[in-house]
Amino acid sequence: MAEQGSAAVNDGKTEPQQNEHHVLNNHNDNNEVNNKDNSSDPESFCCLVQPVTADRDPEYIGIRRILLLRKAEAGLIGRRDWRCNGKTYVAYRNYLSRPRNWERDSSRAPSLHSTPGNSGRFFPSPGPHSRWSEVDSLGSGRDLQNANPVHNLRSSFGSSVSDSDHPRQRGAESAYSFVGMHCIFDKSKASVSVLKFGHMSSDLLAYGAADGTLTVCNVSENPSVIKQLEGHSKDVTDFDFTSNNQYIASSSWDKTVRVWEIAKGICIRVIYGVCPQLCIRFHPVNNNFLSVGNANKEINVFNFSTGRVINKSLFDSGVTSLDHDHTGLLLFCGDAQGCIYSVNMNSHTGVLSRSHRYRSNSKHKSPVTTVQYRSFSLLARGPVLLSCTQDGNLSFFSVALEINGYLTLRCSLKLAPRVHKFRASFCPLLSLEKGEFIVAGSEDSNVYFYDLTRPKNTCVNKLQGHGFPVLGIAWNHGENLLASSDFFGVVIVWKRERTNQNKHHTQHQ
Repeated sequence: MAEQGSAAVNDGKTEPQQNEHHVLNNHNDNNEVNNKDNSSDPESFCCLVQPVTADRDPEYIGIRRILLLRKAEAGLIGRRDWRCNGKTYVAYRNYLSRPRNWERDSSRAPSLHSTPGNSGRFFPSPGPHSRWSEVDSLGSGRDLQNANPVHNLRSSFGSSVSDSDHPRQRGAESAYSFVGMHCIFDKSKASVSVLKFGHMSSDLLAYGAADGTLTVCNVSENPSVIKQLEGHSKDVTDFDFTSNNQYIASSSWDKTVRVWEIAKGICIRVIYGVCPQLCIRFHPVNNNFLSVGNANKEINVFNFSTGRVINKSLFDSGVTSLDHDHTGLLLFCGDAQGCIYSVNMNSHTGVLSRSHRYRSNSKHKSPVTTVQYRSFSLLARGPVLLSCTQDGNLSFFSVALEINGYLTLRCSLKLAPRVHKFRASFCPLLSLEKGEFIVAGSEDSNVYFYDLTRPKNTCVNKLQGHGFPVLGIAWNHGENLLASSDFFGVVIVWKRERTNQNKHHTQHQ
């Protein structure tokens, strides 16, 4: 670089056009010697055709162009060497923020291995510099003082938090730390808003996209795509596995419900409706019952074997989300106006009967995107229900099973308003001494963890890696993998850090 710079200075007496030609020839000769197969880069070309003004010194122009060219080439080589899943927004960003001694220790450089299907990327256990999910450090002493571990003892409370708030440093749960990305699936051509792991499965993952496709994957040590299920003509709104994971039932905006046989990758039944089908669940005890909520304010119970309607129930607005309790005697659903319903269901006949309705006091009605039931909670000392609305309201209810699923609001959390439809989920229950944690996507491309037992400083951790708004969230059965999907169609499977407490909890399960 020094020799070329001096050559440009010595030749400064010539015209600027000659200087340009000299630098261009040097650039071409070096490229032919170093790498003949390098493709042209727009940034390199732009550096060479920088406009020349009449009042500029030719010597300055020549040196400046050489420096710009070298900078563009270095950036191109860096992006090529540190490419991640073809989009460069993860690995290259971590490469730029690497410590100074990164290149001295070659063992710390992450390596990517393509899967047999070339659609998922496997990440070996990274070094300490690759822990993208660690909690951000807090910059002020006042924030550290606010991270008070004392719980609020009220039976119910509400709080508001922004997605950009810093996570607590001292209060962060080590059990919700992640060693990095386990694998990435990036072949979807449309946004992925719903994804789930198989029933009682730790390796089977499926996700539905806005182009109507369903993708079934294996996320074991060698991640790969098992089947691509094509048949829907519009967005896949929801899907569910049977208890044996042999079949998937999916709902869509194309007004159909489809039943798929995973092993063969074929659609074995299509149920046509008159309006968009928005959510779907198999009965946890009797898998022959399939409950489907639609935009026509209905829940239809279908016979899985015949596809015929067994029973239906009407609601005040379109049914946007569903979930069963563990006994199958109760069905919880949310509608497009933000209401939550408790519905009794007969496990033998499939007959539905509404029992209770919870209506939010908010003036702005927003669709419910998540309704999730859990049989036990530390905060409620019993069964609970989590709901999430599109405008960022998270609500946590205790469920009175003896009163037909009566809901009592225990706490709520107001997040930043959302534009896209995003989902939330309970986090694995750690112990009987710790708080109640949930995980949710966000518009700022991060995955956030919140502690509902703390009305202040609720954010305890976040995962960074997506380049677009995060829409879908799902845990596997082993609770060691967390899957998230974004608006661009990228699915990331995060590997949870294994601690002594995690191992003890898994052994007792």
